[in-house]
Amino acid sequence: MSRRPSGISGGRRPSALDSPDSVRRQSSTSSRRPSIDPSRLVPMDRASHIGGTEDFNVVFIGAGNIMFGSDEGPWNHSFRFEHKLGPRLKVVALIDPAIDRATAVLQKKCETFVRSAYENTRVFKTLEDFVRNMSRKDTPRAVIVGSPPNFRGTLQPGRDIEMQILKYFPGVAMFIEKPAATGPASEIPEAFAVAKKINESGTLCSVGYMLRYLKAVQMMKQIIEENNLTVMATIARYACAYEAIAKPDWWDKARSAGPIVEQGTHFCDLSRYFGGEVDMSSVNAHSLEWDENAGHLSKMQVDETAIPPENRIPRVTSATWKYDSGAVGSFTHLVALQGHNYSCELEVYADGYGLKLVNPYVQPVLYVRRPGSDLEEMHTFPDDDPFFSEISVLIDNIEDIEEDPDTAQILSSFEDACKTYELTWAIRLSSERNRKLKLEAQQAAAAA
Repeated sequence: MSRRPSGISGGRRPSALDSPDSVRRQSSTSSRRPSIDPSRLVPMDRASHIGGTEDFNVVFIGAGNIMFGSDEGPWNHSFRFEHKLGPRLKVVALIDPAIDRATAVLQKKCETFVRSAYENTRVFKTLEDFVRNMSRKDTPRAVIVGSPPNFRGTLQPGRDIEMQILKYFPGVAMFIEKPAATGPASEIPEAFAVAKKINESGTLCSVGYMLRYLKAVQMMKQIIEENNLTVMATIARYACAYEAIAKPDWWDKARSAGPIVEQGTHFCDLSRYFGGEVDMSSVNAHSLEWDENAGHLSKMQVDETAIPPENRIPRVTSATWKYDSGAVGSFTHLVALQGHNYSCELEVYADGYGLKLVNPYVQPVLYVRRPGSDLEEMHTFPDDDPFFSEISVLIDNIEDIEEDPDTAQILSSFEDACKTYELTWAIRLSSERNRKLKLEAQQAAAAA
């Protein structure tokens, strides 16, 4: 597959150096498939650096665990960029209001073999500060947003990073962490308004629903497509190990938007990826709350009494819905396990087929039952790294100035992410309405 080096020459994707009125490719005209051949998803340790010799300028927004890693999980976008781009990577700016933290992580990077990517990186509190102080040679090819979701996904000043990127760097690709936002449900239309602006600009934008890039997930897609199947049902379950969650904000719905919106979002997204669009009016959910007998947790690492009762998170949320296709979806999220390992599964059913994805975060296993047999095939995917795959696909699309039809498509747009965000809020709001109805009925019965 041929690629021309990226540059100012004809055919290049427009950048911030061009007129905002330049013609940009619209995602709706793409002929690429919304899935990836699993054989094309190469483990990071076997992937070659992308070709070319030009510097690939990147701006990182956020100097926290998502961008630079921690012991809490496999998140570390900088690590994947280093492996994909090799010596071409140049991080021209790191944006974070916590200047000391940002400076510290850069110092650590400069003490390693990837020093060349970070030795000239400058730290700024805001994107506007960078824009005021940048030179033409600092213009980024991509802006990577790993800041907390409550600071993005809206049209409001200070919480509108996507709009700022579109303003200052028209045509420059974006990668946005999930979820699209975590503001109140009343702000969901703003998230869709942001998506509309991104679509209208023709800007490449990928959102970090990395489970879509799992080899196991793409194998499931391949089975469905090759056998011309119509999904009948999706059944998702996510049981977290709450003992290892010591961040007070996570336990406070007013700060994190609750476990369905903040954590269960990945499985709501995977459900939509297979089931299609959801009839939001059909969503119905129930919850087990903190003040119910079965909701008592014995190994919490935070003092829940410091959280207002109305903001304490549910222990279990169980939801069902209808897809526009007629299929049925369900999702159960549990704050129940102790230790460190989570227990997560997704089942997808179609005529004659049962597909069950187990343990997608750590060591994915896919069980497949086909027509003609009651036995399940078991498929494992050692060394698969969906975090690397999503970054690799993004960069391939940025570099693909010839629009090669074999280049893998970005699997989660901002608009698509907004639809997942809308579903998570629909689940939370339904469970809260049903809880309120139950309490009112109990009060009425006690007063009778």
